[in-house]
Amino acid sequence: MNELATKYNPADVEEKWYAYWLKNGLFKSKPDGREPYTVVIPPPNVTGILHMGHMLNNTIQDILVRRARMEGKNACWVPGTDHASIATEAKVVNKLAAQGIKKSDLSREEFLKYAWEWKEEHGGIILKQLQKLGASCDWDRTAFTMDEIRSESVLKVFVDLYNKGLIYRGVRMVNWDPKALTALSDEEVIYKDEHSKLYYLRYFIEGEDKYIIVATTRPETILGDTAVCVNPHDPRYSFLKGKKVIIPLVNRVVPIIMDDYVDIEFGTGCLKVTPAHDVNDYMLGEKYNLPSIDIFNDNGTISEAGGLYVGMDRFDVRKQIAKDLQEAGLLEKVEDYDNKVGYSERTNVVIEPKLSMQWFVKMDKLAAPALDAVMKDEIKFHPDKFKNIYRHWMENIKDWCISRQLWWGHQIPAWYCDACGHINVSREDPTCCCKCGSAHIKQDEDVLDTWFSSALWPFSTLGWPDNTEDLKYFYPTNLLVTGYDIITFWVSRMITMGLEEMQVPPFQTVLIHGLVRDELGRKMSKSLGNGVDPLEVIDQYGADALRFNLITGNSPGNDM
Repeated sequence: MNELATKYNPADVEEKWYAYWLKNGLFKSKPDGREPYTVVIPPPNVTGILHMGHMLNNTIQDILVRRARMEGKNACWVPGTDHASIATEAKVVNKLAAQGIKKSDLSREEFLKYAWEWKEEHGGIILKQLQKLGASCDWDRTAFTMDEIRSESVLKVFVDLYNKGLIYRGVRMVNWDPKALTALSDEEVIYKDEHSKLYYLRYFIEGEDKYIIVATTRPETILGDTAVCVNPHDPRYSFLKGKKVIIPLVNRVVPIIMDDYVDIEFGTGCLKVTPAHDVNDYMLGEKYNLPSIDIFNDNGTISEAGGLYVGMDRFDVRKQIAKDLQEAGLLEKVEDYDNKVGYSERTNVVIEPKLSMQWFVKMDKLAAPALDAVMKDEIKFHPDKFKNIYRHWMENIKDWCISRQLWWGHQIPAWYCDACGHINVSREDPTCCCKCGSAHIKQDEDVLDTWFSSALWPFSTLGWPDNTEDLKYFYPTNLLVTGYDIITFWVSRMITMGLEEMQVPPFQTVLIHGLVRDELGRKMSKSLGNGVDPLEVIDQYGADALRFNLITGNSPGNDM
Protein backbone atom coordinates (compact mmCIF):
# COMPACT_ATOMS: atom_id res chain seq x y z
CA MET A 1 0.00 0.00 0.00
CA ASN A 2 1.32 3.46 -0.95
CA GLU A 3 1.21 5.91 1.89
CA LEU A 4 0.01 9.46 1.29
CA ALA A 5 2.95 11.84 1.59
CA THR A 6 2.90 13.95 4.74
CA LYS A 7 3.90 17.05 2.75
CA TYR A 8 2.58 18.13 -0.65
CA ASN A 9 5.35 18.37 -3.26
CA PRO A 10 4.05 20.44 -6.20
CA ALA A 11 6.95 19.45 -8.46
CA ASP A 12 5.93 15.79 -8.40
CA VAL A 13 2.32 16.55 -9.27
CA GLU A 14 2.79 19.40 -11.76
CA GLU A 15 5.57 17.78 -13.79
CA LYS A 16 3.72 14.45 -13.88
CA TRP A 17 0.48 15.89 -15.20
CA TYR A 18 2.08 18.32 -17.64
CA ALA A 19 4.02 15.44 -19.19
CA TYR A 20 0.75 13.44 -19.41
CA TRP A 21 -1.06 16.33 -21.15
CA LEU A 22 1.74 16.69 -23.72
CA LYS A 23 1.99 12.94 -24.35
CA ASN A 24 -1.74 12.72 -25.03
CA GLY A 25 -1.83 15.81 -27.26
CA LEU A 26 -4.46 17.54 -25.14
CA PHE A 27 -3.32 21.04 -26.20
CA LYS A 28 -3.36 20.39 -29.95
CA SER A 29 -5.86 22.11 -32.18
CA LYS A 30 -6.95 21.43 -35.76
CA PRO A 31 -9.87 22.91 -37.73
CA ASP A 32 -13.09 20.95 -37.19
CA GLY A 33 -16.80 21.64 -36.77
CA ARG A 34 -16.55 23.19 -33.30
CA GLU A 35 -16.59 26.90 -32.50
CA PRO A 36 -12.97 28.13 -32.63
CA TYR A 37 -11.36 30.07 -29.80
CA THR A 38 -8.00 31.51 -30.83
CA VAL A 39 -5.36 33.30 -28.79
CA VAL A 40 -1.87 34.27 -29.93
CA ILE A 41 0.79 34.68 -27.29
CA PRO A 42 2.55 38.07 -27.10
CA PRO A 43 5.88 36.72 -28.38
CA PRO A 44 8.62 37.13 -25.75
CA ASN A 45 12.10 38.12 -26.90
CA VAL A 46 14.49 35.26 -27.58
CA THR A 47 16.99 37.16 -25.42
CA GLY A 48 14.90 36.98 -22.32
CA ILE A 49 13.95 34.82 -19.38
CA LEU A 50 10.54 34.84 -17.77
CA HIS A 51 9.76 37.63 -15.32
CA MET A 52 6.65 38.14 -13.24
CA GLY A 53 4.98 40.16 -16.00
CA HIS A 54 5.26 37.18 -18.36
CA MET A 55 3.85 34.95 -15.63
CA LEU A 56 0.82 37.18 -15.10
CA ASN A 57 0.18 37.58 -18.82
CA ASN A 58 0.37 33.89 -19.61
CA THR A 59 -1.56 32.78 -16.53
CA ILE A 60 -4.51 34.93 -17.66
CA GLN A 61 -4.32 33.46 -21.16
CA ASP A 62 -4.08 29.91 -19.84
CA ILE A 63 -7.14 30.30 -17.62
CA LEU A 64 -9.26 31.62 -20.49
CA VAL A 65 -7.99 29.03 -22.98
CA ARG A 66 -8.65 26.16 -20.56
CA ARG A 67 -12.11 27.52 -19.83
CA ALA A 68 -12.82 27.63 -23.59
CA ARG A 69 -11.83 23.94 -23.87
CA MET A 70 -14.15 23.07 -20.98
CA GLU A 71 -16.95 24.88 -22.83
CA GLY A 72 -16.40 22.56 -25.81
CA LYS A 73 -14.69 25.11 -28.04
CA ASN A 74 -11.76 24.31 -30.29
CA ALA A 75 -9.15 26.29 -28.34
CA CYS A 76 -6.02 27.23 -30.26
CA TRP A 77 -3.28 28.95 -28.26
CA VAL A 78 -0.36 29.84 -30.52
CA PRO A 79 3.10 30.20 -28.90
CA GLY A 80 6.23 31.77 -30.33
CA THR A 81 9.12 34.15 -29.88
CA ASP A 82 10.29 37.48 -31.28
CA HIS A 83 13.75 37.98 -32.79
CA ALA A 84 14.21 41.33 -30.96
CA SER A 85 16.68 42.95 -33.36
CA ILE A 86 18.37 45.48 -31.09
CA ALA A 87 18.47 43.38 -27.92
CA THR A 88 19.64 40.20 -29.66
CA GLU A 89 22.29 41.94 -31.73
CA ALA A 90 23.63 43.57 -28.57
CA LYS A 91 23.83 40.16 -26.85
CA VAL A 92 25.70 38.63 -29.78
CA VAL A 93 28.07 41.61 -30.05
CA ASN A 94 28.87 41.34 -26.32
CA LYS A 95 29.44 37.59 -26.56
CA LEU A 96 31.79 38.05 -29.51
CA ALA A 97 33.62 40.87 -27.71
CA ALA A 98 34.28 38.50 -24.81
CA GLN A 99 35.96 36.21 -27.36
CA GLY A 100 38.03 39.08 -28.74
CA ILE A 101 35.94 39.40 -31.92
CA LYS A 102 34.62 42.77 -33.14
CA LYS A 103 31.47 42.99 -35.22
CA SER A 104 33.27 45.42 -37.53
CA ASP A 105 35.79 42.69 -38.38
CA LEU A 106 33.06 40.36 -39.62
CA SER A 107 31.05 40.25 -42.82
CA ARG A 108 27.27 40.38 -42.53
CA GLU A 109 27.05 36.65 -43.34
CA GLU A 110 29.65 35.76 -40.70
CA PHE A 111 27.88 37.81 -38.04
CA LEU A 112 24.48 36.30 -38.87
CA LYS A 113 25.94 32.82 -38.50
CA TYR A 114 26.92 33.70 -34.92
CA ALA A 115 23.48 35.28 -34.34
CA TRP A 116 21.59 32.17 -35.49
CA GLU A 117 23.82 30.01 -33.30
CA TRP A 118 22.97 32.26 -30.36
CA LYS A 119 19.26 32.05 -31.16
CA GLU A 120 19.34 28.25 -31.38
CA GLU A 121 21.14 28.07 -28.05
CA HIS A 122 18.93 30.54 -26.15
CA GLY A 123 15.69 30.85 -28.13
CA GLY A 124 13.90 27.87 -26.63
CA ILE A 125 14.67 28.68 -23.00
CA ILE A 126 11.71 30.97 -22.43
CA LEU A 127 9.28 28.49 -24.02
CA LYS A 128 10.46 25.74 -21.68
CA GLN A 129 9.87 28.15 -18.80
CA LEU A 130 6.31 28.70 -20.02
CA GLN A 131 5.80 24.97 -19.92
CA LYS A 132 6.98 24.98 -16.32
CA LEU A 133 4.26 27.56 -15.63
CA GLY A 134 1.74 25.06 -17.02
CA ALA A 135 0.88 27.00 -20.19
CA SER A 136 -1.38 24.84 -22.38
CA CYS A 137 -0.15 26.13 -25.77
CA ASP A 138 -0.29 24.05 -28.92
CA TRP A 139 3.49 23.68 -29.04
CA ASP A 140 3.41 22.18 -32.54
CA ARG A 141 2.42 25.67 -33.72
CA THR A 142 5.47 27.41 -32.22
CA ALA A 143 6.43 30.33 -34.47
CA PHE A 144 9.43 32.65 -34.67
CA THR A 145 9.29 36.09 -36.24
CA MET A 146 12.28 35.28 -38.49
CA ASP A 147 11.28 31.76 -39.54
CA GLU A 148 10.43 31.09 -43.19
CA ILE A 149 6.66 31.66 -43.04
CA ARG A 150 6.88 34.81 -40.93
CA SER A 151 9.66 36.17 -43.16
CA GLU A 152 7.49 35.67 -46.24
CA SER A 153 4.66 37.59 -44.60
CA VAL A 154 7.00 40.47 -43.75
CA LEU A 155 8.28 40.72 -47.33
CA LYS A 156 4.75 40.67 -48.73
CA VAL A 157 3.49 43.43 -46.44
CA PHE A 158 6.50 45.65 -47.12
CA VAL A 159 6.07 45.27 -50.90
CA ASP A 160 2.28 45.75 -50.66
CA LEU A 161 2.60 48.97 -48.67
CA TYR A 162 5.42 50.27 -50.88
CA ASN A 163 3.40 49.67 -54.06
CA LYS A 164 0.46 51.50 -52.47
CA GLY A 165 2.70 54.49 -51.75
CA LEU A 166 2.44 53.93 -47.99
CA ILE A 167 6.16 53.22 -47.47
CA TYR A 168 8.77 55.80 -48.46
CA ARG A 169 12.43 56.61 -47.89
CA GLY A 170 13.65 60.04 -46.87
CA VAL A 171 15.78 62.18 -44.57
CA ARG A 172 13.88 62.87 -41.39
CA MET A 173 14.57 63.61 -37.75
CA VAL A 174 14.83 60.33 -35.84
CA ASN A 175 15.74 59.14 -32.36
CA TRP A 176 19.29 57.87 -32.63
CA ASP A 177 20.82 55.31 -30.25
CA PRO A 178 24.59 56.03 -30.10
CA LYS A 179 25.32 52.66 -28.49
CA ALA A 180 23.26 50.38 -30.73
CA LEU A 181 24.12 52.68 -33.69
CA THR A 182 20.57 52.62 -35.00
CA ALA A 183 17.43 54.70 -35.30
CA LEU A 184 14.58 54.05 -32.85
CA SER A 185 10.87 54.66 -33.05
CA ASP A 186 9.25 57.17 -30.67
CA GLU A 187 7.87 54.29 -28.61
CA GLU A 188 11.36 52.92 -27.96
CA VAL A 189 12.36 56.10 -26.12
CA ILE A 190 11.77 56.23 -22.37
CA TYR A 191 11.72 59.65 -20.76
CA LYS A 192 13.27 59.87 -17.31
CA ASP A 193 13.20 62.73 -14.80
CA GLU A 194 16.73 64.03 -14.31
CA HIS A 195 18.52 66.67 -12.29
CA SER A 196 20.31 68.61 -15.01
CA LYS A 197 21.96 71.98 -15.48
CA LEU A 198 20.65 74.97 -17.40
CA TYR A 199 23.41 76.98 -19.04
CA TYR A 200 22.79 80.67 -19.83
CA LEU A 201 24.98 81.68 -22.79
CA ARG A 202 25.85 85.11 -24.20
CA TYR A 203 25.21 85.52 -27.92
CA PHE A 204 26.72 88.85 -29.01
CA ILE A 205 24.87 90.89 -31.63
CA GLU A 206 26.95 91.30 -34.77
CA GLY A 207 28.68 94.68 -34.91
CA GLU A 208 27.54 95.71 -31.43
CA ASP A 209 28.83 95.45 -27.89
CA LYS A 210 25.52 93.97 -26.77
CA TYR A 211 24.41 90.41 -26.27
CA ILE A 212 21.29 88.38 -25.67
CA ILE A 213 21.00 85.45 -23.26
CA VAL A 214 20.04 82.00 -24.54
CA ALA A 215 19.45 79.14 -22.08
CA THR A 216 20.12 75.48 -22.95
CA THR A 217 20.57 72.15 -21.20
CA ARG A 218 22.83 70.98 -24.05
CA PRO A 219 25.57 73.56 -24.55
CA GLU A 220 27.52 71.19 -26.81
CA THR A 221 24.85 71.64 -29.49
CA ILE A 222 25.82 75.29 -30.06
CA LEU A 223 28.27 73.78 -32.56
CA GLY A 224 25.24 73.15 -34.81
CA ASP A 225 23.33 76.40 -34.22
CA THR A 226 22.21 78.12 -37.43
CA ALA A 227 19.83 80.76 -36.01
CA VAL A 228 18.34 82.28 -32.87
CA CYS A 229 14.57 82.66 -32.68
CA VAL A 230 12.45 85.14 -30.69
CA ASN A 231 8.73 85.82 -30.61
CA PRO A 232 7.75 88.76 -32.85
CA HIS A 233 5.34 89.96 -30.13
CA ASP A 234 8.00 90.03 -27.41
CA PRO A 235 8.74 93.75 -26.74
CA ARG A 236 12.10 92.90 -25.18
CA TYR A 237 13.50 91.77 -28.51
CA SER A 238 11.76 93.91 -31.13
CA PHE A 239 15.08 95.74 -31.67
CA LEU A 240 16.62 92.49 -32.98
CA LYS A 241 14.56 92.42 -36.18
CA GLY A 242 16.87 92.03 -39.17
CA LYS A 243 19.98 91.60 -37.05
CA LYS A 244 22.40 88.73 -36.60
CA VAL A 245 24.20 87.19 -33.64
CA ILE A 246 27.51 85.40 -33.15
CA ILE A 247 27.47 81.84 -31.82
CA PRO A 248 29.63 81.65 -28.66
CA LEU A 249 33.07 80.05 -29.20
CA VAL A 250 32.06 78.95 -32.69
CA ASN A 251 32.00 82.57 -33.95
CA ARG A 252 29.50 81.65 -36.67
CA VAL A 253 27.25 84.58 -37.63
CA VAL A 254 23.60 83.48 -37.80
CA PRO A 255 20.32 85.31 -38.37
CA ILE A 256 17.71 86.29 -35.82
CA ILE A 257 14.36 84.83 -36.90
CA MET A 258 11.00 85.76 -35.42
CA ASP A 259 8.29 83.15 -34.95
CA ASP A 260 5.26 82.62 -32.69
CA TYR A 261 6.63 79.17 -31.81
CA VAL A 262 8.78 80.73 -29.08
CA ASP A 263 7.02 80.98 -25.72
CA ILE A 264 7.55 84.51 -24.37
CA GLU A 265 7.13 83.30 -20.79
CA PHE A 266 9.58 80.39 -21.02
CA GLY A 267 13.24 80.88 -20.15
CA THR A 268 14.82 83.99 -21.56
CA GLY A 269 12.48 84.12 -24.55
CA CYS A 270 15.40 83.44 -26.89
CA LEU A 271 15.66 80.03 -28.54
CA LYS A 272 18.82 78.66 -30.14
CA VAL A 273 17.94 76.80 -33.35
CA THR A 274 19.86 73.59 -34.11
CA PRO A 275 17.93 72.04 -37.03
CA ALA A 276 19.97 68.83 -37.22
CA HIS A 277 19.46 67.87 -33.58
CA ASP A 278 16.00 68.87 -32.39
CA VAL A 279 12.61 68.02 -33.87
CA ASN A 280 11.10 71.47 -33.32
CA ASP A 281 14.27 73.22 -34.47
CA TYR A 282 14.14 71.08 -37.61
CA MET A 283 10.64 72.37 -38.39
CA LEU A 284 11.84 75.95 -37.89
CA GLY A 285 14.78 75.20 -40.14
CA GLU A 286 12.46 73.94 -42.86
CA LYS A 287 10.22 76.98 -42.49
CA TYR A 288 13.06 79.53 -42.71
CA ASN A 289 15.37 77.58 -45.04
CA LEU A 290 18.14 77.28 -42.45
CA PRO A 291 21.16 75.02 -43.01
CA SER A 292 21.43 71.85 -40.90
CA ILE A 293 24.81 70.98 -39.41
CA ASP A 294 25.10 67.42 -38.12
CA ILE A 295 27.67 67.74 -35.33
CA PHE A 296 27.51 64.14 -34.09
CA ASN A 297 29.06 60.97 -35.38
CA ASP A 298 26.85 57.89 -35.05
CA ASN A 299 28.59 56.90 -31.79
CA GLY A 300 27.85 60.22 -30.06
CA THR A 301 31.27 61.81 -30.60
CA ILE A 302 31.68 65.21 -32.25
CA SER A 303 32.03 65.05 -36.03
CA GLU A 304 34.30 67.09 -38.30
CA ALA A 305 31.28 69.27 -39.09
CA GLY A 306 31.22 70.35 -35.43
CA GLY A 307 34.50 72.18 -35.94
CA LEU A 308 35.55 72.06 -32.29
CA TYR A 309 36.12 69.12 -29.89
CA VAL A 310 36.21 66.72 -32.85
CA GLY A 311 36.25 63.08 -31.73
CA MET A 312 35.32 63.83 -28.12
CA ASP A 313 32.30 62.16 -26.50
CA ARG A 314 29.23 64.39 -26.26
CA PHE A 315 29.11 64.33 -22.45
CA ASP A 316 32.82 65.06 -22.11
CA VAL A 317 32.29 68.01 -24.44
CA ARG A 318 29.45 69.27 -22.26
CA LYS A 319 31.82 69.53 -19.30
CA GLN A 320 34.66 71.03 -21.33
CA ILE A 321 32.56 73.55 -23.24
CA ALA A 322 31.11 74.92 -20.00
CA LYS A 323 34.67 75.60 -18.78
CA ASP A 324 35.68 77.17 -22.10
CA LEU A 325 32.58 79.39 -22.18
CA GLN A 326 33.31 80.51 -18.62
CA GLU A 327 36.92 81.39 -19.48
CA ALA A 328 35.80 83.29 -22.59
CA GLY A 329 33.28 85.34 -20.61
CA LEU A 330 30.41 83.87 -22.58
CA LEU A 331 28.69 81.97 -19.74
CA GLU A 332 26.23 84.15 -17.84
CA LYS A 333 25.32 81.57 -15.17
CA VAL A 334 24.46 77.91 -14.55
CA GLU A 335 21.36 76.77 -12.67
CA ASP A 336 20.09 73.43 -11.44
CA TYR A 337 17.27 72.28 -13.63
CA ASP A 338 14.87 69.31 -13.57
CA ASN A 339 13.85 68.00 -16.96
CA LYS A 340 12.93 64.84 -18.83
CA VAL A 341 15.64 63.14 -20.86
CA GLY A 342 15.00 60.51 -23.52
CA TYR A 343 16.74 57.15 -23.11
CA SER A 344 16.88 54.17 -25.43
CA GLU A 345 14.59 51.46 -24.10
CA ARG A 346 17.00 48.84 -25.44
CA THR A 347 20.46 50.10 -24.40
CA ASN A 348 19.58 52.64 -21.68
CA VAL A 349 21.75 55.38 -23.20
CA VAL A 350 20.62 58.96 -23.85
CA ILE A 351 19.25 59.20 -27.38
CA GLU A 352 20.21 61.94 -29.81
CA PRO A 353 17.68 63.53 -32.16
CA LYS A 354 19.42 63.24 -35.52
CA LEU A 355 18.69 63.81 -39.20
CA SER A 356 19.02 60.50 -40.98
CA MET A 357 17.99 58.72 -44.18
CA GLN A 358 15.42 56.12 -43.12
CA TRP A 359 12.38 54.15 -44.29
CA PHE A 360 8.95 55.22 -43.01
CA VAL A 361 5.34 54.03 -43.10
CA LYS A 362 2.74 56.73 -43.76
CA MET A 363 0.38 56.27 -40.85
CA ASP A 364 -2.45 58.79 -41.27
CA LYS A 365 -4.58 56.75 -43.72
CA LEU A 366 -3.74 53.46 -42.00
CA ALA A 367 -4.60 54.82 -38.55
CA ALA A 368 -8.11 56.07 -39.36
CA PRO A 369 -9.88 52.67 -39.77
CA ALA A 370 -7.84 51.25 -36.87
CA LEU A 371 -9.09 54.05 -34.63
CA ASP A 372 -12.70 53.55 -35.72
CA ALA A 373 -12.56 49.81 -35.01
CA VAL A 374 -11.79 50.44 -31.33
CA MET A 375 -13.92 53.53 -30.78
CA LYS A 376 -16.96 51.76 -32.31
CA ASP A 377 -16.28 48.65 -30.18
CA GLU A 378 -15.65 46.35 -33.12
CA ILE A 379 -12.65 45.57 -30.95
CA LYS A 380 -13.48 45.76 -27.26
CA PHE A 381 -10.90 46.98 -24.74
CA HIS A 382 -11.19 45.72 -21.16
CA PRO A 383 -10.95 47.87 -19.10
CA ASP A 384 -12.32 50.37 -21.60
CA LYS A 385 -10.45 53.27 -19.96
CA PHE A 386 -7.49 52.29 -22.13
CA LYS A 387 -9.42 53.35 -25.21
CA ASN A 388 -8.38 56.90 -24.32
CA ILE A 389 -4.66 56.05 -24.49
CA TYR A 390 -5.24 54.32 -27.81
CA ARG A 391 -7.36 57.18 -29.18
CA HIS A 392 -4.80 59.83 -28.20
CA TRP A 393 -2.01 57.87 -29.86
CA MET A 394 -3.89 57.21 -33.09
CA GLU A 395 -5.20 60.78 -33.41
CA ASN A 396 -1.69 62.20 -33.02
CA ILE A 397 0.19 59.51 -34.88
CA LYS A 398 3.38 60.26 -36.79
CA ASP A 399 4.92 58.36 -39.65
CA TRP A 400 6.59 55.21 -38.36
CA CYS A 401 10.36 54.87 -38.80
CA ILE A 402 10.76 51.19 -39.68
CA SER A 403 14.45 50.93 -40.66
CA ARG A 404 17.16 49.91 -38.22
CA GLN A 405 20.92 50.03 -38.83
CA LEU A 406 21.49 46.44 -37.74
CA TRP A 407 22.27 43.06 -39.31
CA TRP A 408 19.99 40.81 -37.22
CA GLY A 409 16.47 41.08 -38.59
CA HIS A 410 14.54 41.15 -41.87
CA GLN A 411 16.76 42.91 -44.39
CA ILE A 412 14.77 45.54 -46.27
CA PRO A 413 13.78 44.13 -49.70
CA ALA A 414 14.97 47.16 -51.68
CA TRP A 415 17.82 47.16 -54.21
CA TYR A 416 19.51 50.33 -55.49
CA CYS A 417 20.64 50.55 -59.09
CA ASP A 418 24.08 52.11 -59.55
CA ALA A 419 23.33 52.84 -63.21
CA CYS A 420 20.03 54.74 -63.07
CA GLY A 421 19.35 55.21 -59.34
CA HIS A 422 16.05 53.33 -59.41
CA ILE A 423 14.91 51.59 -56.22
CA ASN A 424 13.80 48.02 -56.94
CA VAL A 425 11.41 46.67 -54.29
CA SER A 426 10.58 42.98 -54.59
CA ARG A 427 9.74 39.84 -52.59
CA GLU A 428 12.21 37.93 -54.76
CA ASP A 429 15.90 38.82 -54.96
CA PRO A 430 16.28 40.53 -58.36
CA THR A 431 19.31 39.92 -60.61
CA CYS A 432 19.01 43.21 -62.47
CA CYS A 433 17.31 46.61 -62.32
CA CYS A 434 13.68 46.39 -63.45
CA LYS A 435 13.95 49.87 -64.99
CA CYS A 436 17.22 49.88 -66.96
CA GLY A 437 18.30 46.23 -66.86
CA SER A 438 21.65 46.90 -65.21
CA ALA A 439 23.10 44.09 -63.10
CA HIS A 440 24.81 46.60 -60.83
CA ILE A 441 22.30 46.60 -57.98
CA LYS A 442 22.85 46.37 -54.24
CA GLN A 443 20.41 45.56 -51.46
CA ASP A 444 19.69 48.06 -48.68
CA GLU A 445 21.86 47.28 -45.66
CA ASP A 446 19.19 48.09 -43.05
CA VAL A 447 16.72 45.71 -41.38
CA LEU A 448 13.11 46.31 -40.42
CA ASP A 449 11.95 47.35 -36.98
CA THR A 450 11.09 44.26 -34.94
CA TRP A 451 7.59 45.63 -34.33
CA PHE A 452 6.96 45.49 -38.09
CA SER A 453 7.02 41.68 -38.07
CA SER A 454 5.20 41.31 -34.74
CA ALA A 455 2.43 43.57 -36.10
CA LEU A 456 1.52 40.69 -38.43
CA TRP A 457 1.49 38.08 -35.64
CA PRO A 458 -2.28 37.29 -35.46
CA PHE A 459 -2.37 36.18 -39.11
CA SER A 460 1.25 35.31 -39.93
CA THR A 461 1.17 32.63 -37.22
CA LEU A 462 -1.79 30.99 -38.99
CA GLY A 463 0.04 30.58 -42.30
CA TRP A 464 -0.57 33.87 -44.12
CA PRO A 465 0.25 34.90 -46.85
CA ASP A 466 -1.06 31.48 -47.94
CA ASN A 467 -4.81 31.08 -47.55
CA THR A 468 -4.45 28.10 -45.22
CA GLU A 469 -7.23 26.10 -43.57
CA ASP A 470 -5.93 27.36 -40.22
CA LEU A 471 -6.23 30.95 -41.38
CA LYS A 472 -9.77 30.49 -42.67
CA TYR A 473 -10.88 28.67 -39.49
CA PHE A 474 -8.97 30.36 -36.64
CA TYR A 475 -8.78 33.99 -37.91
CA PRO A 476 -9.75 36.49 -36.61
CA THR A 477 -8.52 35.57 -33.17
CA ASN A 478 -10.84 35.91 -30.19
CA LEU A 479 -8.65 37.43 -27.54
CA LEU A 480 -5.43 39.33 -26.98
CA VAL A 481 -4.02 39.57 -23.45
CA THR A 482 -1.39 42.28 -23.01
CA GLY A 483 0.06 44.84 -20.66
CA TYR A 484 -0.94 48.46 -21.08
CA ASP A 485 2.68 49.44 -21.76
CA ILE A 486 2.59 48.08 -25.33
CA ILE A 487 -0.79 49.40 -26.49
CA THR A 488 1.02 51.88 -28.76
CA PHE A 489 4.00 49.63 -29.57
CA TRP A 490 2.12 46.54 -30.57
CA VAL A 491 -1.67 46.54 -30.18
CA SER A 492 -2.21 49.57 -32.42
CA ARG A 493 0.05 48.14 -35.11
CA MET A 494 -1.61 44.72 -35.13
CA ILE A 495 -4.99 46.38 -35.55
CA THR A 496 -3.62 48.60 -38.33
CA MET A 497 -2.00 45.73 -40.24
CA GLY A 498 -4.88 43.33 -39.68
CA LEU A 499 -7.36 45.75 -41.20
CA GLU A 500 -5.02 46.66 -44.07
CA GLU A 501 -4.07 43.13 -45.11
CA MET A 502 -7.02 41.01 -43.93
CA GLN A 503 -9.80 43.65 -44.00
CA VAL A 504 -10.93 42.21 -40.66
CA PRO A 505 -9.87 43.23 -37.11
CA PRO A 506 -7.23 40.77 -35.85
CA PHE A 507 -9.03 40.10 -32.55
CA GLN A 508 -12.41 40.69 -30.93
CA THR A 509 -11.27 41.55 -27.42
CA VAL A 510 -8.16 43.06 -25.84
CA LEU A 511 -7.79 42.21 -22.15
CA ILE A 512 -5.32 44.67 -20.64
CA HIS A 513 -3.49 44.05 -17.39
CA GLY A 514 -1.09 46.16 -15.36
CA LEU A 515 2.55 45.65 -14.50
CA VAL A 516 3.96 43.62 -11.64
CA ARG A 517 6.03 45.93 -9.44
CA ASP A 518 8.05 45.69 -6.25
CA GLU A 519 6.76 46.72 -2.81
CA LEU A 520 7.78 50.36 -3.51
CA GLY A 521 5.92 50.49 -6.81
CA ARG A 522 9.07 50.32 -8.94
CA LYS A 523 9.46 48.21 -12.05
CA MET A 524 11.49 45.12 -11.36
CA SER A 525 14.94 45.19 -12.94
CA LYS A 526 18.38 43.62 -12.66
CA SER A 527 19.99 47.03 -12.12
CA LEU A 528 17.79 47.75 -9.10
CA GLY A 529 18.16 44.22 -7.77
CA ASN A 530 14.46 44.19 -6.87
CA GLY A 531 13.27 41.40 -9.11
CA VAL A 532 11.57 38.20 -7.98
CA ASP A 533 12.56 35.18 -10.06
CA PRO A 534 9.30 33.36 -10.86
CA LEU A 535 11.15 30.11 -11.51
CA GLU A 536 12.52 30.15 -7.97
CA VAL A 537 8.98 30.71 -6.70
CA ILE A 538 7.76 27.73 -8.75
CA ASP A 539 10.60 25.55 -7.45
CA GLN A 540 9.74 26.48 -3.86
CA TYR A 541 5.95 26.73 -3.90
CA GLY A 542 4.74 25.34 -7.26
CA ALA A 543 3.24 26.87 -10.38
CA ASP A 544 -0.33 26.62 -9.05
CA ALA A 545 0.52 28.71 -5.99
CA LEU A 546 2.21 31.38 -8.09
CA ARG A 547 -0.65 31.51 -10.59
CA PHE A 548 -3.25 31.70 -7.83
CA ASN A 549 -1.35 34.54 -6.15
CA LEU A 550 -1.02 36.56 -9.38
CA ILE A 551 -4.70 36.22 -10.23
CA THR A 552 -6.27 36.77 -6.81
CA GLY A 553 -4.07 39.79 -6.14
CA ASN A 554 -4.95 41.41 -9.43
CA SER A 555 -7.51 43.94 -10.60
CA PRO A 556 -7.92 44.47 -14.35
CA GLY A 557 -5.69 47.14 -15.83
CA ASN A 558 -4.00 48.06 -12.56
CA ASP A 559 -0.43 47.47 -11.45
CA MET A 560 0.13 45.03 -8.65
